[in-house]
Amino acid sequence: MGFEVILAAVWFFALWLWRNKKRIAWNWPLIGMLPALLHHVGRIHDGCTEILRRTRRGTFHFKGPWFSGMEILGTVNPANVHYIMSANFHNFPKGPKFREIFDVLGDGIFNSDADSWRHQRRAARGFLSHRRFHRFLVKISRDKVAYGLVPVLEMASKENWVLDLQDIFQRLTFDTTCALVTGFDPGCLSVDLPEVPFSKAMDDVEEAIFLRHVLPEKIWKMLRWLRVGSERKMSDGSKILDDVIGKYISKKRDELRDGNKKKFIEDENEDGDGDDLLTSYINGGDSISQTLDPIQTADEDKFLRDTILNLMIAGRDTTSSALTWFTWLVSTHQEVERKILEELKSVISDQDPSEGEFPRVFKVEEITNKAVYLHGALCEALRLYPPVPFQHKEPNQPDILPSGHYVHPEMKVMFFLYAMGRMESVWGKDCLEFKPERWITERGSIKHEPSYKFLAFNAGPRTCLGKEVAFVQMKMVAATIIYNYRVRVVDGHRVEPNCSVILYMRDGLKVRVSKRMA
Repeated sequence: MGFEVILAAVWFFALWLWRNKKRIAWNWPLIGMLPALLHHVGRIHDGCTEILRRTRRGTFHFKGPWFSGMEILGTVNPANVHYIMSANFHNFPKGPKFREIFDVLGDGIFNSDADSWRHQRRAARGFLSHRRFHRFLVKISRDKVAYGLVPVLEMASKENWVLDLQDIFQRLTFDTTCALVTGFDPGCLSVDLPEVPFSKAMDDVEEAIFLRHVLPEKIWKMLRWLRVGSERKMSDGSKILDDVIGKYISKKRDELRDGNKKKFIEDENEDGDGDDLLTSYINGGDSISQTLDPIQTADEDKFLRDTILNLMIAGRDTTSSALTWFTWLVSTHQEVERKILEELKSVISDQDPSEGEFPRVFKVEEITNKAVYLHGALCEALRLYPPVPFQHKEPNQPDILPSGHYVHPEMKVMFFLYAMGRMESVWGKDCLEFKPERWITERGSIKHEPSYKFLAFNAGPRTCLGKEVAFVQMKMVAATIIYNYRVRVVDGHRVEPNCSVILYMRDGLKVRVSKRMA
């Protein structure tokens, strides 16, 4: 009897080996493919890229431990992306599990679906598309570059400092986003580089969110209950975020109540530079406020907290990540750097009184439409290093994707944006090369790629509302740095992606800066 049991077990194991021998990731009994996931977790983005390159139609079915709820369909197939994000959008909401994983975001726009999402998007679009906001954006961005970034770079070049540009960009985008959203500049970007608890808290929260994606739900919920590990960081970080945002809301209410409203920028125009978002939302009767759902705004403090945090993460993290990878790519591709520099010199008007001055901060009109190659280089950096490297959806109803794969409500569908930018099937044999030229037409204009192929700003109804804001800030910073300074990575510095929901460099971007011209 014992021999027969052993023989049956051996036969079962041999059969299992035969079934899995050609699989990309072995599906073990009980624990599923979790070992393969944990094996790649330290280099998750490149690991997923390698797996998806070997799959049929750029789609892979991951099965986690039994009864863990970790059934995931990962895809880089543009047809699947278009179907989920546009053609059958209503069947693929963020879903309750998404909201649970990203619970720190509350009921903000990134977590919401259906009517709540529509109301918030309508309000945000009204604010971001207003011409007064655009003037506000340009003024704040240019002043922060001129009076925040340039002094730091000047001091670094003079004293031969080793700068962590990733940290510098995070400070810059935190200051500008905070000013645009709340009306207050926290002054994090200055020569003395003060400590920024809010940024550290945000980093801890994002790391915890990433681990919620790779651990079985029961495990991370147990860690949350015990308040240990990454979940303790999540809890502590959330409290810091709530405290800082709460102080901004209270300060703004006091300012408006006292009738002594102070703008971040002094009014230089006849009708002003525009209000920050917090002022617009607090002021009753405003055309933007009227688009919001009264039920949703019943608890105004919570609504304001969730809205501010969602926009702070969008503005601070994505733009600083994009600038970090862009600067590294340009500094290591000197032919690209030379072409951008030549283009920047060509857009300066001979009649401009500031022509020839150094350091020079560019005007937005000089770089918005004229700097085509710069725009292409930024898009190319976003293709290879998207700030949000993956995202997921949950189908409401069973469905079949264009790739032929079946999905159901208990399954997550994940897009791997980082991997997508490295697929020959999507971008051609030169997909791993940094080539701004792929974004420029034969006539020398900007080439537009479909959003379901270039997903850095999302696609379909959820296309990013802040795309123009991001490009204004990125171009202003990039042009100022490249025109005035040479940036070189410190010898021996390791550059590789971190493991988080935002694609930062694991060890920052350590550089030395020197003046390009005296």
